[in-house]
Amino acid sequence: MSLDVHQPALIGVDWGTSSFRAFLMDGDGNVLESNETDQGVLNIEGRNFLGVLEDHINGWLERATLPVIISGMVTSRNGWIETPYVSCPAGVEVLASNLTRHVAPSGLEVYLVSGLTTRNDGVPDVIRGEEVQIAGLVADGIREGMIILPGTHSKWLTLADGVIENFATFMTGEIFDAIRTQTILGRLMSDGPTSAESFRLGVEQSKRCGTELLHTLFSVRTLTLFDEMADDKTPDYLSGLLIGAEIQGAIVLLGNPKRVWLVGRRSLLARYQQALQALGIECIRTGENIAALGHHAIARAMGLVS
Repeated sequence: MSLDVHQPALIGVDWGTSSFRAFLMDGDGNVLESNETDQGVLNIEGRNFLGVLEDHINGWLERATLPVIISGMVTSRNGWIETPYVSCPAGVEVLASNLTRHVAPSGLEVYLVSGLTTRNDGVPDVIRGEEVQIAGLVADGIREGMIILPGTHSKWLTLADGVIENFATFMTGEIFDAIRTQTILGRLMSDGPTSAESFRLGVEQSKRCGTELLHTLFSVRTLTLFDEMADDKTPDYLSGLLIGAEIQGAIVLLGNPKRVWLVGRRSLLARYQQALQALGIECIRTGENIAALGHHAIARAMGLVS
Protein backbone atom coordinates (compact mmCIF):
# COMPACT_ATOMS: atom_id res chain seq x y z
CA MET A 1 0.00 0.00 0.00
CA SER A 2 1.18 3.54 -0.69
CA LEU A 3 2.12 5.70 2.28
CA ASP A 4 0.65 8.65 0.33
CA VAL A 5 -2.78 7.08 0.80
CA HIS A 6 -2.36 5.46 4.22
CA GLN A 7 -0.35 7.51 6.70
CA PRO A 8 1.70 5.63 9.35
CA ALA A 9 0.03 5.65 12.77
CA LEU A 10 1.51 2.77 14.79
CA ILE A 11 4.42 0.35 15.06
CA GLY A 12 3.69 -3.13 16.40
CA VAL A 13 6.42 -5.60 17.37
CA ASP A 14 5.81 -9.33 17.82
CA TRP A 15 9.05 -10.58 19.42
CA GLY A 16 9.14 -14.26 20.24
CA THR A 17 11.68 -16.85 21.29
CA SER A 18 13.01 -17.48 17.79
CA SER A 19 11.77 -14.61 15.63
CA PHE A 20 11.33 -10.84 15.45
CA ARG A 21 8.52 -9.21 13.46
CA ALA A 22 7.80 -5.49 13.25
CA PHE A 23 4.83 -3.90 11.48
CA LEU A 24 4.26 -0.33 10.35
CA MET A 25 0.51 0.27 10.33
CA ASP A 26 -1.92 2.99 9.38
CA GLY A 27 -4.79 4.21 11.54
CA ASP A 28 -7.04 1.37 10.38
CA GLY A 29 -4.53 -1.36 11.23
CA ASN A 30 -3.45 -2.03 7.65
CA VAL A 31 0.18 -3.18 7.42
CA LEU A 32 2.14 -0.74 5.28
CA GLU A 33 5.58 -2.28 5.73
CA SER A 34 7.11 -5.06 7.81
CA ASN A 35 10.46 -6.42 8.96
CA GLU A 36 11.00 -10.05 9.93
CA THR A 37 14.22 -11.70 11.12
CA ASP A 38 15.37 -14.69 13.17
CA GLN A 39 16.55 -12.37 15.96
CA GLY A 40 14.36 -13.97 18.58
CA VAL A 41 14.83 -13.50 22.30
CA LEU A 42 17.26 -16.44 22.52
CA ASN A 43 19.39 -15.09 19.66
CA ILE A 44 20.22 -11.60 20.98
CA GLU A 45 23.93 -11.23 21.71
CA GLY A 46 24.75 -9.41 24.93
CA ARG A 47 21.05 -8.81 25.64
CA ASN A 48 21.16 -5.87 23.23
CA PHE A 49 17.39 -5.82 22.82
CA LEU A 50 17.15 -2.05 22.48
CA GLY A 51 19.80 -1.97 19.77
CA VAL A 52 18.04 -4.65 17.72
CA LEU A 53 14.69 -2.91 18.13
CA GLU A 54 16.02 0.47 17.06
CA ASP A 55 17.83 -1.03 14.07
CA HIS A 56 14.50 -2.26 12.73
CA ILE A 57 12.15 0.62 13.53
CA ASN A 58 14.24 3.82 13.59
CA GLY A 59 13.79 4.24 9.85
CA TRP A 60 10.04 4.41 10.40
CA LEU A 61 10.37 6.73 13.40
CA GLU A 62 12.44 9.15 11.33
CA ARG A 63 9.35 9.74 9.18
CA ALA A 64 6.98 10.42 12.07
CA THR A 65 6.64 10.15 15.84
CA LEU A 66 4.66 6.93 16.31
CA PRO A 67 3.54 4.86 19.30
CA VAL A 68 5.34 1.52 19.61
CA ILE A 69 3.60 -1.51 21.13
CA ILE A 70 5.56 -4.72 21.83
CA SER A 71 4.42 -8.24 22.71
CA GLY A 72 5.82 -11.74 23.00
CA MET A 73 8.57 -13.47 24.96
CA VAL A 74 10.65 -10.28 24.92
CA THR A 75 8.41 -9.22 27.83
CA SER A 76 9.21 -12.41 29.79
CA ARG A 77 11.73 -13.04 32.56
CA ASN A 78 14.23 -14.19 29.92
CA GLY A 79 13.59 -11.18 27.69
CA TRP A 80 14.16 -7.45 27.75
CA ILE A 81 11.57 -6.06 30.17
CA GLU A 82 9.39 -8.40 32.20
CA THR A 83 5.72 -7.49 32.44
CA PRO A 84 3.31 -9.06 34.94
CA TYR A 85 0.74 -11.70 34.09
CA VAL A 86 -2.92 -10.71 34.07
CA SER A 87 -5.54 -13.26 35.15
CA CYS A 88 -8.27 -14.51 32.83
CA PRO A 89 -10.89 -13.67 31.80
CA ALA A 90 -9.31 -10.89 29.77
CA GLY A 91 -10.23 -9.02 26.61
CA VAL A 92 -8.73 -6.19 24.60
CA GLU A 93 -9.67 -3.54 27.16
CA VAL A 94 -7.95 -5.47 29.96
CA LEU A 95 -4.82 -5.90 27.85
CA ALA A 96 -4.83 -2.18 27.03
CA SER A 97 -5.27 -1.09 30.65
CA ASN A 98 -2.35 -3.31 31.72
CA LEU A 99 0.23 -2.07 29.21
CA THR A 100 3.64 -1.30 30.72
CA ARG A 101 5.14 2.00 29.55
CA HIS A 102 8.94 2.12 29.24
CA VAL A 103 11.22 4.95 28.16
CA ALA A 104 14.66 3.75 27.02
CA PRO A 105 17.86 5.73 27.69
CA SER A 106 17.79 6.74 24.04
CA GLY A 107 14.41 8.38 24.61
CA LEU A 108 12.44 5.72 22.73
CA GLU A 109 9.03 5.23 24.35
CA VAL A 110 7.41 1.81 24.08
CA TYR A 111 4.35 0.04 25.48
CA LEU A 112 4.69 -3.63 26.42
CA VAL A 113 1.79 -6.08 26.54
CA SER A 114 1.34 -8.30 29.59
CA GLY A 115 0.91 -12.05 29.32
CA LEU A 116 -2.11 -13.90 30.70
CA THR A 117 -2.44 -16.57 33.36
CA THR A 118 -5.09 -19.09 34.35
CA ARG A 119 -5.32 -22.28 36.42
CA ASN A 120 -6.26 -25.78 35.30
CA ASP A 121 -6.25 -28.75 37.68
CA GLY A 122 -4.87 -26.52 40.44
CA VAL A 123 -1.67 -25.42 38.69
CA PRO A 124 -0.89 -22.17 36.83
CA ASP A 125 -0.67 -21.86 33.06
CA VAL A 126 0.56 -18.87 31.04
CA ILE A 127 0.60 -17.36 27.57
CA ARG A 128 2.75 -14.50 26.33
CA GLY A 129 2.25 -13.21 22.80
CA GLU A 130 -0.71 -15.39 21.88
CA GLU A 131 -3.07 -12.98 23.64
CA VAL A 132 -2.27 -10.36 20.98
CA GLN A 133 -3.09 -12.80 18.19
CA ILE A 134 -6.44 -13.49 19.84
CA ALA A 135 -7.06 -9.74 20.07
CA GLY A 136 -6.43 -9.67 16.33
CA LEU A 137 -8.96 -12.44 15.73
CA VAL A 138 -11.54 -10.53 17.75
CA ALA A 139 -10.83 -7.41 15.70
CA ASP A 140 -11.34 -9.56 12.60
CA GLY A 141 -14.81 -10.56 13.81
CA ILE A 142 -14.22 -13.87 15.64
CA ARG A 143 -15.71 -13.44 19.11
CA GLU A 144 -16.78 -16.96 20.16
CA GLY A 145 -15.26 -20.42 20.07
CA MET A 146 -12.05 -22.35 20.56
CA ILE A 147 -8.72 -21.22 19.10
CA ILE A 148 -5.63 -23.39 18.57
CA LEU A 149 -2.12 -22.00 18.14
CA PRO A 150 0.09 -25.00 17.30
CA GLY A 151 3.79 -24.86 18.09
CA THR A 152 6.55 -26.25 20.27
CA HIS A 153 4.16 -25.47 23.12
CA SER A 154 0.67 -25.50 21.60
CA LYS A 155 -1.97 -23.22 23.08
CA TRP A 156 -5.72 -23.86 23.14
CA LEU A 157 -7.95 -20.93 24.15
CA THR A 158 -11.68 -20.47 24.71
CA LEU A 159 -13.24 -17.20 23.62
CA ALA A 160 -16.62 -15.81 24.70
CA ASP A 161 -17.99 -12.42 23.60
CA GLY A 162 -14.49 -11.37 22.54
CA VAL A 163 -12.92 -12.26 25.91
CA ILE A 164 -10.34 -14.99 26.58
CA GLU A 165 -11.99 -17.10 29.27
CA ASN A 166 -9.50 -19.93 29.66
CA PHE A 167 -6.60 -21.66 27.93
CA ALA A 168 -4.30 -24.66 28.20
CA THR A 169 -0.73 -25.35 27.06
CA PHE A 170 0.42 -28.66 25.55
CA MET A 171 4.14 -29.41 25.11
CA THR A 172 3.49 -31.56 22.05
CA GLY A 173 6.23 -30.23 19.77
CA GLU A 174 8.91 -30.36 22.44
CA ILE A 175 7.95 -33.90 23.49
CA PHE A 176 8.07 -35.04 19.85
CA ASP A 177 11.58 -33.59 19.44
CA ALA A 178 12.75 -35.17 22.70
CA ILE A 179 11.45 -38.63 21.76
CA ARG A 180 12.80 -38.31 18.23
CA THR A 181 16.32 -37.33 19.30
CA GLN A 182 16.86 -38.65 22.84
CA THR A 183 15.14 -42.04 23.17
CA ILE A 184 15.39 -45.61 21.95
CA LEU A 185 12.18 -45.03 19.97
CA GLY A 186 13.87 -42.24 18.07
CA ARG A 187 16.95 -44.32 17.31
CA LEU A 188 14.74 -46.93 15.64
CA MET A 189 13.16 -44.36 13.31
CA SER A 190 14.42 -43.37 9.88
CA ASP A 191 13.66 -40.44 7.62
CA GLY A 192 11.36 -40.79 4.64
CA PRO A 193 8.61 -39.06 2.70
CA THR A 194 5.70 -37.68 4.69
CA SER A 195 3.05 -40.32 5.34
CA ALA A 196 -0.43 -38.90 5.89
CA GLU A 197 -1.75 -42.43 6.41
CA SER A 198 0.70 -43.18 9.24
CA PHE A 199 -0.16 -39.85 10.85
CA ARG A 200 -3.87 -40.66 10.66
CA LEU A 201 -3.26 -44.09 12.22
CA GLY A 202 -1.46 -42.38 15.10
CA VAL A 203 -4.31 -39.93 15.67
CA GLU A 204 -6.90 -42.72 15.67
CA GLN A 205 -4.79 -44.94 17.95
CA SER A 206 -4.40 -42.04 20.37
CA LYS A 207 -8.17 -41.68 20.58
CA ARG A 208 -8.57 -45.42 21.25
CA CYS A 209 -5.93 -45.47 23.97
CA GLY A 210 -7.44 -42.56 25.90
CA THR A 211 -5.32 -41.92 28.99
CA GLU A 212 -2.87 -44.73 28.12
CA LEU A 213 -0.46 -42.62 26.02
CA LEU A 214 2.63 -43.73 27.96
CA HIS A 215 1.71 -47.31 27.11
CA THR A 216 0.71 -46.62 23.51
CA LEU A 217 3.97 -44.80 22.72
CA PHE A 218 5.70 -48.16 22.87
CA SER A 219 3.77 -49.19 19.76
CA VAL A 220 6.15 -46.93 17.80
CA ARG A 221 8.69 -49.71 18.41
CA THR A 222 6.48 -52.79 18.32
CA LEU A 223 4.80 -51.96 15.01
CA THR A 224 8.20 -52.02 13.31
CA LEU A 225 9.31 -55.05 15.33
CA PHE A 226 6.42 -57.05 13.86
CA ASP A 227 6.82 -55.54 10.39
CA GLU A 228 3.46 -53.76 10.60
CA MET A 229 4.98 -50.35 9.86
CA ALA A 230 8.13 -49.27 8.05
CA ASP A 231 10.81 -47.42 10.03
CA ASP A 232 10.44 -44.31 7.89
CA LYS A 233 6.69 -44.13 8.64
CA THR A 234 7.05 -44.07 12.42
CA PRO A 235 7.89 -40.33 12.80
CA ASP A 236 4.50 -39.45 11.31
CA TYR A 237 2.81 -42.12 13.42
CA LEU A 238 4.45 -40.67 16.55
CA SER A 239 3.33 -37.18 15.54
CA GLY A 240 -0.23 -38.46 15.15
CA LEU A 241 -0.14 -40.12 18.58
CA LEU A 242 1.03 -36.92 20.28
CA ILE A 243 -1.24 -34.48 18.46
CA GLY A 244 -4.15 -36.85 18.98
CA ALA A 245 -3.37 -36.97 22.72
CA GLU A 246 -3.18 -33.17 22.75
CA ILE A 247 -6.64 -32.91 21.22
CA GLN A 248 -8.11 -35.41 23.70
CA GLY A 249 -6.50 -33.53 26.61
CA ALA A 250 -7.85 -30.20 25.39
CA ILE A 251 -11.34 -31.65 25.16
CA VAL A 252 -11.12 -32.79 28.79
CA LEU A 253 -9.86 -29.40 30.02
CA LEU A 254 -11.78 -26.98 27.83
CA GLY A 255 -14.74 -28.86 26.35
CA ASN A 256 -15.56 -30.65 23.11
CA PRO A 257 -15.80 -28.12 20.27
CA LYS A 258 -17.73 -28.59 17.05
CA ARG A 259 -15.46 -26.07 15.35
CA VAL A 260 -12.04 -24.56 16.02
CA TRP A 261 -9.93 -21.79 14.51
CA LEU A 262 -6.29 -22.49 13.69
CA VAL A 263 -3.61 -19.80 13.96
CA GLY A 264 0.03 -20.23 12.94
CA ARG A 265 2.44 -21.52 10.29
CA ARG A 266 0.72 -23.16 7.34
CA SER A 267 2.92 -26.28 7.44
CA LEU A 268 1.94 -27.03 11.04
CA LEU A 269 -1.69 -26.01 10.57
CA ALA A 270 -2.11 -28.61 7.83
CA ARG A 271 -1.14 -31.39 10.24
CA TYR A 272 -3.54 -30.18 12.93
CA GLN A 273 -6.27 -29.78 10.36
CA GLN A 274 -5.81 -33.39 9.30
CA ALA A 275 -5.94 -34.60 12.91
CA LEU A 276 -9.02 -32.58 13.79
CA GLN A 277 -10.89 -33.68 10.69
CA ALA A 278 -10.04 -37.32 11.46
CA LEU A 279 -11.76 -36.79 14.81
CA GLY A 280 -14.80 -35.10 13.28
CA ILE A 281 -13.98 -31.53 14.36
CA GLU A 282 -14.43 -28.74 11.81
CA CYS A 283 -11.49 -26.34 11.60
CA ILE A 284 -10.95 -22.96 9.95
CA ARG A 285 -7.56 -21.42 9.19
CA THR A 286 -7.28 -17.73 10.01
CA GLY A 287 -5.78 -14.98 7.87
CA GLU A 288 -2.37 -13.32 7.91
CA ASN A 289 -1.14 -10.42 10.08
CA ILE A 290 -3.30 -11.43 13.05
CA ALA A 291 -0.66 -10.13 15.49
CA ALA A 292 -0.60 -6.74 13.76
CA LEU A 293 -4.39 -6.52 14.02
CA GLY A 294 -4.08 -7.32 17.73
CA HIS A 295 -1.49 -4.61 18.30
CA HIS A 296 -3.75 -2.12 16.57
CA ALA A 297 -6.82 -3.17 18.59
CA ILE A 298 -4.95 -2.83 21.89
CA ALA A 299 -3.42 0.50 20.87
CA ARG A 300 -6.85 1.83 19.90
CA ALA A 301 -8.39 0.68 23.20
CA MET A 302 -5.55 2.48 25.02
CA GLY A 303 -6.08 5.65 22.98
CA LEU A 304 -2.68 5.46 21.29
CA VAL A 305 -4.35 5.63 17.86
CA SER A 306 -7.66 7.25 17.01
